[in-house]
Amino acid sequence: MMVHPVVEKVTQRIIQRSRPSRQAYLAHLDAARVKGVQRGTLACTNLAHGFAAFPANDKLKLREQKQPSVAIVSSYNDMLSAHQPFEYFPKIIKDAVREVGAVAQFAGGVPAMCDGVTQGQPGMELSLFSRDTIAMSTAIALSHNMFDASLYLGICDKIVPGLLIGALHFGHIPGIFVPGGPMTTGISNKEKAAVRQRYAKGLATREELLEGEAQAYHGAGTCTFYGTANSNQMLMEMMGLHLPGAAFITPGTPLRDALTKAASQHAVKISQQGGEYMPIGHIVDEKSIVNAIASLHATGGSTNHTMHLIAIARAAGIVVDWNDFDELSKVVPLLARVYPNGDADVNHFQAAGGPTFVIRELLDAGLAHEDVNTILGRGLRAHCKEPFLDGDKVVWKDLPEQSGDEAVLRKYTNPFSPDGGLVLVQGNLGRAVMKVSAVKKEHHIVEAPAKTFDSQEDFMHAYQAGQLNMDFVAVIRFQGPRANGMPELHALTPALANLQDAGYHVAMVTDGRMSGASGKVPAAIHVSPEILAGGPLGLVRDGDIIRVDATQGTLDALVPADVWASRKMATADLSRSHIGMGRELFDGFRKSVTAAEEGAAHFPLPSPIETTVPLHEGTDSGEIMPGSDEDFLFPKSK
Repeated sequence: MMVHPVVEKVTQRIIQRSRPSRQAYLAHLDAARVKGVQRGTLACTNLAHGFAAFPANDKLKLREQKQPSVAIVSSYNDMLSAHQPFEYFPKIIKDAVREVGAVAQFAGGVPAMCDGVTQGQPGMELSLFSRDTIAMSTAIALSHNMFDASLYLGICDKIVPGLLIGALHFGHIPGIFVPGGPMTTGISNKEKAAVRQRYAKGLATREELLEGEAQAYHGAGTCTFYGTANSNQMLMEMMGLHLPGAAFITPGTPLRDALTKAASQHAVKISQQGGEYMPIGHIVDEKSIVNAIASLHATGGSTNHTMHLIAIARAAGIVVDWNDFDELSKVVPLLARVYPNGDADVNHFQAAGGPTFVIRELLDAGLAHEDVNTILGRGLRAHCKEPFLDGDKVVWKDLPEQSGDEAVLRKYTNPFSPDGGLVLVQGNLGRAVMKVSAVKKEHHIVEAPAKTFDSQEDFMHAYQAGQLNMDFVAVIRFQGPRANGMPELHALTPALANLQDAGYHVAMVTDGRMSGASGKVPAAIHVSPEILAGGPLGLVRDGDIIRVDATQGTLDALVPADVWASRKMATADLSRSHIGMGRELFDGFRKSVTAAEEGAAHFPLPSPIETTVPLHEGTDSGEIMPGSDEDFLFPKSK
């Protein structure tokens, strides 16, 4: 199947735009790669520290400097349901790696915070910045230069993007992402949403709300709706960083453990010593990023990835913007209906065919690039299989031709929608993204007076006081990364949904985030530039007519040009968002963060460095192996 012309056009544009920074990134990889095991670059004292606490047999292997060492970088904590299963993964990994003659070491842990716990709380203002903190923690874990491959244990919102950004800064090291899987299904997402809306109306008690939430979030594993966490898993499958079909196998099952064991042993295989060398920096390239965006659209995935994917790409020297997302969304059809874009949860999605079905359909439709590297080698088609147990080992089988449930998952020839439902809107209020895959057509255009709020608490006070029973556009200001760390405003969803259900025409416009679970109310989010970067959202006044139009892709305040030009920027006291709950520690992040459309990142694009001098001069194993992209993967004998 030929690649769709729009997919090809966007890909080539990204390649051309990224050429200087991508070439610089690949040069960095050349400079970091060495012959022999990575720990061979260490002096004797360094190495002795690195294996001092290990069992005798493992210590001997590390000392001999022949067999690869595999790093375990984990986001385990037992407060997060999704990350609690990682507690027992290191033993599985170490035993599995020993079976194939190598050694695995727990290299380091990374923080993992839960947006579900911090939603609407001050701690949410650390959430976005936790991604780059995780990336830095990953770098610290790998900084000892002991490792020839890595296993990254993470699953949720900022954790997987952070791990991948960190991994890409060690792009010469092969890496595999190892998920924990979703919790089993509790009450339906539809029931959960209903009790939230009843509580927002005052028709349910706190005890009833807590009971509903506890029935929805009831055990180990990730939440079962299709928010950022589960969008992460779809993207890792699509980018070839998981073993095929690994994403949505529930924790604590024999198949889950067998997949973890198989990933561990495969990490050894793709190390330089394993003979199938595949560094992560050569898996994540321009084509794999385009594939990831396509899979996001095809499944109605999280709007958070309009920042996270850009930041991931940036770490690999690839420059992506919202025009790329927008153009791809217009040609990639919606193939999945998973809550909040439908009633099904991810377990139902998995039973219907899951990510591997989506990958196959996108390839068959010419909407994804097959000619990419993955952890299995060259070609994405190898990831169109589903895992099964054969005894205690994993085997992969071809997918059924048809979906297991066409109410949840469909072939590209019969999509739910001809487009992906993610829209770029722009005008005199700036540029923003909208997710409309769960928004009814009659709500795709809202034109109504502005009601401005400087915090979500101010909005909720007005709602609870009955002051919002009208048509209006809620302009939630000073919510960008420079202002307060860009917290999600998901707590506003039930109130806005109630007003929409009551017949009012409502929408939200904000320089903040909504959520991976953003739903049926139209919301123009991530407005860039944000107010603290001079963004025009600060010129909006109560009563201005705002037009949010997802059909034409416009976002405007319908204010006479002379009036607009005469206004001064709004101001707000943001001190309460800069102190307490550890927020003062992130002052440097707020000052250095890039715009949302640039990934809301604090790290620079790769730039050229001098690579003619070996990084490890004077050691036999420190010879640099410069050359082209092809030479890097398949060096010619000298």
